Amino acid sequence: MSDRLDVRKTYKLYIGGAFPRSESGRTYVVADAKGRFAANAAQASRKDARDAVSAARKAFAGWSGRTAYNRGQILYRIAEMLEGRRDQFVGELRRAGRLWGDDPPHPPKRPSVSKSEAADEVDAAVDRWVWYAGWADKLAAVTGAANPVSGPFFNFSTPEPAGVVAVVAPDSPLLGLVAVVAPVIVSGNTCVVVASEPAPLPSITLAEVLATSDLPGGVVNILTGRRAEIAPWLASHMDVNAIDLAGVGADDVADLESKAAENLKRVLRPGTTDWSGDPGTARMTAFLETKTVWHPVGV
Repeated sequence: MSDRLDVRKTYKLYIGGAFPRSESGRTYVVADAKGRFAANAAQASRKDARDAVSAARKAFAGWSGRTAYNRGQILYRIAEMLEGRRDQFVGELRRAGRLWGDDPPHPPKRPSVSKSEAADEVDAAVDRWVWYAGWADKLAAVTGAANPVSGPFFNFSTPEPAGVVAVVAPDSPLLGLVAVVAPVIVSGNTCVVVASEPAPLPSITLAEVLATSDLPGGVVNILTGRRAEIAPWLASHMDVNAIDLAGVGADDVADLESKAAENLKRVLRPGTTDWSGDPGTARMTAFLETKTVWHPVGV
C-alpha cells in the first residue's frame, strides 16, 4: 500500500483566456459518483461575473469581425483538441456520474457510468463541435435574404450576432454544455457560461481545451459556483444582450426573465431537451439580429 498523499486539485474559473481564482477566495467541494471527494471548484462571485462579462464584451468585436469560414475552422480545431483528450474526458464523466440523459431536471448521480457510455458522450460532443463548425459559413445564406422590392433598390436582410450572451448550462456536464455553447459562438457572439453546479469539472477541463485551441480569449468564459448566486446578476447585467436559461429550474425562470427585461434581453427559456438528438438551428438563430439594408440600383 502506498503512503503517498493524494494531490487534491482546486479547479479555477476561466475568464478572458486565463484561469483566475475567484476574487472572493471561495471554493466548494465537488463529490464523485460515489459521494467521495473529487476536487475543489472555484465558487464565483458577482465580481467574477462582472469580469467575465467585461472579457466577453472586449472579445466581441474581434470575434464577430472574423469571417464565418474562419470561425468554422476554429470550432473544428476545438473538436480536434477534444478528440485528442478523449480518455481524460471519459474519466471525468465517469467520475462525475452524469451523462446527457440525466438532465433535466437535476437527478441524483448514477451509481456508476460505464466506460462505453462515457466514451459515447465524448464522441457525441466532438461530433457536435464539428456539426456547428460546418454551419458557420452557411448560416447567413439560410437566415438572410435578398428581398424583392418595388423600386430601383436592392434590399438585403443579413444576420448579425446579438452580442454578449449569458448561458446557464444544464447538468449534462459535457454534451449539454457543448450543445448550448457552440451555437452561441458560431455566429459571432461571445458568452459567459454558468457551469453545472453539481458536476463542474468537465466544464473546466473543456476550458483547458478552449485555452489551447485557436479560440481567442474572452469568447467563452466559464464560471463555476452557485447558480442561484450568479445567474441573477447575469440576468440583470446591462451589458449582457441575451440569456439562455437551459439549466434553470422551473421555479426560477420567472424571476430571471423579470431581471432580463430591464434591458430587453433576449431570453431562451428552458425546455425538455434531448441533448443527443438533432440540434436543429433554433439555438443559433435565437441569438441573431436581422439587419436590413437598402441600396439604390446604379444607373
